[in-house]
Amino acid sequence: MLGRHGVKRRALVLAALLASAAGFTTPAFADSGEVSISDYFTGDMGEKAFNEQLAKFTTATGIAIKQSPVGHEDFKSVILVRAAGHSLPDVFSFWAGAKTQFIADSKSLHPIDGMWKSAGLDSVISKPIAAAATSYSGHRYLVPVDYHFVGIFYNPKVMAKAGITAMPTTWDGFLAMCKQLKSQGITPIAMGSKNRWPAQFWFDYMLLRTAGPDYRAKLMTGHARYDDPQVSSVMGQWKSMFDAGYFNNNANAIDWTDAADKVAKGDAAMTLMGTWITGYWNNNHLVAGKDYDVAVFPQMQAGVPNVALGPVDGLVISSNAKNVAGSEKLLDYMVSNTDVQSAWTSSQGALSANVKVDQSHYSPVMQKAAAAVEKSNSFAFNYDLATPPPVSEVGLSMFAKFIDQPGDIKGLLSQTQTDAQAAFKKQ
Repeated sequence: MLGRHGVKRRALVLAALLASAAGFTTPAFADSGEVSISDYFTGDMGEKAFNEQLAKFTTATGIAIKQSPVGHEDFKSVILVRAAGHSLPDVFSFWAGAKTQFIADSKSLHPIDGMWKSAGLDSVISKPIAAAATSYSGHRYLVPVDYHFVGIFYNPKVMAKAGITAMPTTWDGFLAMCKQLKSQGITPIAMGSKNRWPAQFWFDYMLLRTAGPDYRAKLMTGHARYDDPQVSSVMGQWKSMFDAGYFNNNANAIDWTDAADKVAKGDAAMTLMGTWITGYWNNNHLVAGKDYDVAVFPQMQAGVPNVALGPVDGLVISSNAKNVAGSEKLLDYMVSNTDVQSAWTSSQGALSANVKVDQSHYSPVMQKAAAAVEKSNSFAFNYDLATPPPVSEVGLSMFAKFIDQPGDIKGLLSQTQTDAQAAFKKQ
């Protein structure tokens, strides 16, 4: 059932054992008029807003929704447990990229090629997002419900107080700005990497802006090495920023919302984060354009393509879905209905993949983010969505170790290459 990918087979077999030990059981068959769904849209920012959109679907179609939300971090393992136990819901949310490829390779997803064509989604979904996020091994599997742009979110008042009137567009200018902020007693950059993934954006952008997207794609697929000069150069530049004191202390002890709070309170000037930070700040009554703003990660090397970075949130249908027809209607509705897309993306601090959504509903900051994506040469998934899950675990651990002790880069990269190579071979 799991095909040729050994690591996937072992991961899901282990997950099945965990499921058995935890008391997971295969749920009862859904009624013909019901669609079961599990998602990671939880907490203050997600659950209420997502439920509101699902309620609209039920009102419009008469199809009931049976929901089982799971916390964002826990979802990453829980969904594998359910896949191994053949107890996936009809529909579940998932991150586009290597994570979807991983679970598609395990034969756990239902292809939606027919629905995609009959619903005319080619004319609905942004072509760059469709090209990057929806197809795996020759089939459509995922419908994007939103996407995010990773940028430098900053406090304009802190910048103005430090005499900075415009965000730099070059790397030299960016480092000069950090030095200026530091000299005035201001922590230039807040980072909260308690859950590891927030650190990846620095590695991603620095690699994309120096070695370029083609090299990064090779690294993500195992055709380049972590001990290559290109990676070593990025880690060296990153280390120099830590050595200069441009980041807050103990970054691995706080999470991304703590870092966002530092910027909002003026304890730090900026943070590198996705547009979901705007949803968090808006819920805390900050005003876009006044209390926070966004800038594009600066150019580091002339001639390197300008790539925008971020995740795409999507919905997929499981191969064991009991209500395929209802599930396909749900996926189509969630991306095609412009009112739903406007309400959902506004609540999440996200951008809509639906080209028919009126962008005037975005805040000035989100309009800047959308323009940044539009002006970029291409769109790339962040690290843990661009490389297979077993390998991304290796890289995320590397970032955490580096932040704790940004010292022996050569030894760290050598060990990372050994671990990543072993992970790739087991696929």
